[in-house]
Amino acid sequence: MDATHVSAMSPAALKGMRVVEMGQLIAGPFCGKTLGEFGAEVIKIEPPGAGDPLRNWRMIKNGTSVWWQVQSRNKRSLALDLRTPEGQDIARQLIAKADVLIENFRPGTLEKWGMGWDDLRQLNPGLVMLRISGYGQTGPYRDLPGFGAIGEAMGGLRHLTGEPGRVPLRVGVSIGDTLAALHGTIGVMIALYHRKVNGGAGQVIDVALNEAVFNVMESLIPEYSVFGAVREAAGSALPGIAPSNAYPCSDGHVLIAGNGDSIFRRLMETIGRADLANAPDLQSNAGRVARAAELDAAIEAWTHTRRLDKVLAALSAAGVPAGRVYTAKDIHEDPHYRARDMILRQQTRDGYALDVPGIVPRLSATPGSVRSSAPRLGDDTDSVLQEMGFSARDVAALRAKGAIA
Repeated sequence: MDATHVSAMSPAALKGMRVVEMGQLIAGPFCGKTLGEFGAEVIKIEPPGAGDPLRNWRMIKNGTSVWWQVQSRNKRSLALDLRTPEGQDIARQLIAKADVLIENFRPGTLEKWGMGWDDLRQLNPGLVMLRISGYGQTGPYRDLPGFGAIGEAMGGLRHLTGEPGRVPLRVGVSIGDTLAALHGTIGVMIALYHRKVNGGAGQVIDVALNEAVFNVMESLIPEYSVFGAVREAAGSALPGIAPSNAYPCSDGHVLIAGNGDSIFRRLMETIGRADLANAPDLQSNAGRVARAAELDAAIEAWTHTRRLDKVLAALSAAGVPAGRVYTAKDIHEDPHYRARDMILRQQTRDGYALDVPGIVPRLSATPGSVRSSAPRLGDDTDSVLQEMGFSARDVAALRAKGAIA
């Protein structure tokens, strides 16, 4: 579906919310992107010159990353040098009338500029300040530089990713940054609700990259605490739950989750192994885990001689959860993605159209929308300043001093 059509259909759940985004690259801006998709006004402050480094990351079209076109839709770009007194003063004026401030600088940076929490809450007692950093605003590691990859390692994820005994693998996307952004988004909404029902006071949301990863590590620590068990990488298998793995077909791989009791029976019957379906010790997960290697071998013996589409058809008919490993091409061509508006056609300000991911989560009454394409650097500098009360002469003077671009 065309993004402009989605925009016309969608009431905005967060209309009236003003967000000032000082973050760059992934974690902070992904939170701003999410709030913007549901109607918040997001004013993104970027340094004059190169702007957010994400503008130049990965594949470039007409001088700008295509990733930028997704990450910065629904935002306004204010090219402002926060290292100058004039730039800092403009930022304070913006923040004084904002609902939310997003920042992912190293801890202490805003304090150095006179924009720490103690300073800003004097300007705006209702401010909700989201601070995303490598290790949080406190603790012995607070001042260390931290990126998502390091947070993934410290949070325990990298150790579990890949094949046993091999070098730990990267997930393939910047999952640590995105998890931090999503936790930050949750925190913003909780803080805004608290402000609404408890007298209007704002607060700080302190999100550490490693803690955002650690929060989704399931039973990692309880198992170590009780049993002394250190969970290890297990490739494509799901340790402690069987059978659940990736299996080779004659033309690819299939993921099969046959770990429910009744699902397991149907799976075994489908692959012609009634003996395993009826084995007394395989009627529960504990018994299946004890024989996981044998079950994987039996399933692989059935899948590896068959085409992937035939395997999927047979498992679908049997009610067994299974799926192919999707590439970008598979996603782009899949009718289910299209039917649910998960692929949108978006027109850029650089004069070309591209397909971009749709909006998650889906809300029935107030779905998200793409109201504007990603801005060029400083596209909205003049309009934002004029809305703040700066005259054309003021704007020209600030530009001459290098405070804005």
